[in-house]
Amino acid sequence: MKMQLLFIGIFIGIPVLLSWPLGKAMTWAMNPGKHEAGLRGRFTKLFRTVCGGFFDKGQDWKRYSLSLLLFNAVMLALVYSIMAAQEYLPLNPDGKGALEPSLIFNTAASFTSNTNLQHYSGEVSMSYFTQLFALMWLQFVSAATGIAALTALSRGLSGKPDLGNFYRDLLNATFLVLLPVAIIVAVMLTLGGVPMTLGGSVTAETLEGAAQTIARGPVAAFVAIKQIGTNGGGFFGPNSTHPLENPTFFTNIVECVSILLIPMACVWMFGRITNRMRHAGVIFVVMTAVLVSTAGLAVYFETSPTAAFSGLPVESSNNLEGKELRFGSAAGPLWATFTTATSNGSVNSMHDSLNPLTGLIPLTGMWLNVTFGGVGVGLINMFIYIIIGVFISGMMVGRTPEYLMKKVETGEMKLALLALLIHPLFILGGTALFAMTSWGASTVLNPGAHGFSEILYEFSSAAANNGSGFEGLGDNTAPWNLVTGVFMLLARYIPIILPLAIAGSLAAKKAAPETSGTLRTDTPIFGIVLLGTVILVGALLFLPVAVLGPIAEHLTTAGM
Repeated sequence: MKMQLLFIGIFIGIPVLLSWPLGKAMTWAMNPGKHEAGLRGRFTKLFRTVCGGFFDKGQDWKRYSLSLLLFNAVMLALVYSIMAAQEYLPLNPDGKGALEPSLIFNTAASFTSNTNLQHYSGEVSMSYFTQLFALMWLQFVSAATGIAALTALSRGLSGKPDLGNFYRDLLNATFLVLLPVAIIVAVMLTLGGVPMTLGGSVTAETLEGAAQTIARGPVAAFVAIKQIGTNGGGFFGPNSTHPLENPTFFTNIVECVSILLIPMACVWMFGRITNRMRHAGVIFVVMTAVLVSTAGLAVYFETSPTAAFSGLPVESSNNLEGKELRFGSAAGPLWATFTTATSNGSVNSMHDSLNPLTGLIPLTGMWLNVTFGGVGVGLINMFIYIIIGVFISGMMVGRTPEYLMKKVETGEMKLALLALLIHPLFILGGTALFAMTSWGASTVLNPGAHGFSEILYEFSSAAANNGSGFEGLGDNTAPWNLVTGVFMLLARYIPIILPLAIAGSLAAKKAAPETSGTLRTDTPIFGIVLLGTVILVGALLFLPVAVLGPIAEHLTTAGM
């Protein structure tokens, strides 16, 4: 147990320490202010030359949101076209053909929405051109979209009706935040044994004398941005369980830390832009507390004796099914916690093989979707819970709720509740539809509660823009591809646009001076309020389906 606690402490402690300087650097990149000088000023001049008039035009929340949606729509159409025509494009040494149209739509929607839900194996289906210039490009700009949206939200909450310029923020996030960090991570992965080549697959002779085809490619570059951008899409089908994506314990640490790094740094960037560092500290502590708790539970559930082995000679053994022995039994559930707490979605073990209660942990991470979350959008989702917590607290003491010296009124609460309820609507509605029809029932490979959990996990992953899955599911069908594709797009952009609308509304209001009766948002008491809001709302929304899925499976397996 001591080693497991040390393991958790190292994997969480490293990104916690690195997040502070990175948050400062991200503020320099995203919100330098009017007086830019030195290197930062030269980047500004370069970007202004490239973008022209688009670069300096200030935007309110409506224009900012419209620019965000238009850019992402263009990217969706462009990447769809590339995948449809990949057999005619260069960098295709293995002669990959076109995919089925519904799968192309699902993949384009998946990578555009920062989900990377993959109903295909990359090494089997995608050319190098598609991997590099379509999917990897989207991993940069989709992550940059989230960082840009958080930057705009932060400006609005600081009292500025002008939220900035989306195209300027997108360039800053892509080239001054994501690209430098991705280069560092890619170099570390290459040194750790992850391949980086444009050569085609190679044929090797096995010990039995058989011929084996080994896929390879520009893997290190792809994996770096998939982790730091909380994208999660694998270059290979097995994702980070594949020995060429994650060959050693060193690369496992690098990738695991990379998952948390920028989502943590986003909190400190938010605090600096709003000039509310103590408030950011409270948010950071709440998120970290949830992360540590869920990580500890996941490791405990997975390393405890497995109920399914009861009565067998190995009943006291850990559950090693679906895990890479080079990482050990604790690394799998720990990664599963991180990847679903941050909407990353990459895996270094098979989530479908986790013990039932362990499988509940990644589901919980996706249901709450605020434990640091995806780059930028995790804190945007937490903002909704903050508004609701402030409102509840204000009503309890008979005062008009206030947040950052602005009154929270009916209009803001309507938008906040709509943003909150969209998430469970997609998860629960989609699960109900596919569980009761042949669209889902005929694709489940496991009967009973676990089969229900597989359907539930797929819609939770799509709605949370996560991308991982309980892969005992035949999900590469037209209904799965089309419905989850639409859900991924709606679940990505509605929870971004509505908080921007709230920020725009609050920015237009006059500041209300703080009094002795004002609920301070930079105290431990507010941290408790926020934590309680997240847990209670999440429990009320998702406890019934948790009982029908993982909890029922656990009780059945244990013979209760």
